[in-house]
Amino acid sequence: MKHALIVQGGWEGHEPKEVAALFQSWLEEDGVQVEVSHTLEAFRDQERLMDLDLIIPIWTMGQIDPQLVEHVSTAVQHGVGLAGCHGGMCDAFRDNVDWQFMTGGNWVAHPGNDGVEYSVHFPSSSSSLTEGMRDFTVVTEQYYLHVDPAVEVLATTRFRADHGPHAANGEVDMPVIWTKRWGKGRVYYNALGHRACVLDTPIIKELMMRGFRWCASGKETF
Repeated sequence: MKHALIVQGGWEGHEPKEVAALFQSWLEEDGVQVEVSHTLEAFRDQERLMDLDLIIPIWTMGQIDPQLVEHVSTAVQHGVGLAGCHGGMCDAFRDNVDWQFMTGGNWVAHPGNDGVEYSVHFPSSSSSLTEGMRDFTVVTEQYYLHVDPAVEVLATTRFRADHGPHAANGEVDMPVIWTKRWGKGRVYYNALGHRACVLDTPIIKELMMRGFRWCASGKETF
């Protein structure tokens, strides 16, 4: 049986409790044993983290003891998967560059704020994580991220050049979903998920579950 740790908290606007409950229910339906923690101190026990298959952070705009980041990083380097979404993973700790390096990017803006209608595009990819997926439209925040060039981009969105100072640069394609490696570990990120209702749709649930399963299987490859 796979074991996952969900750590939720931080800014309440991203509904961390509701998202944690949603992910817990999905994973338990998939046969995963899930522990949910409401404190970052769950990252204090290095040996416990090493025994996991998957870590899911849901914690926006927080501050973290650098030692806790080191513990998570060490676990991932040894094969524990790290997966998450939206600000809960890539706007978790703005002042910790080690976290940003591990996760593959960090939020910097969402032009238009909530309620932007945009398309999510799946470029040609050999990844099983997007096999059979078709482009779709969402109405939510459109994340502008600073992204590690080492990531494998699985889905993108196009930012139109119609408002804001960034528009002077023209249209750009921004990663929405990516994966990367961190030592022996697998990392998965999906920029969608401003609220639980955004995640609780069939296509986004499928994308997240594929990411969770892929990350949680990292130890099986060595």
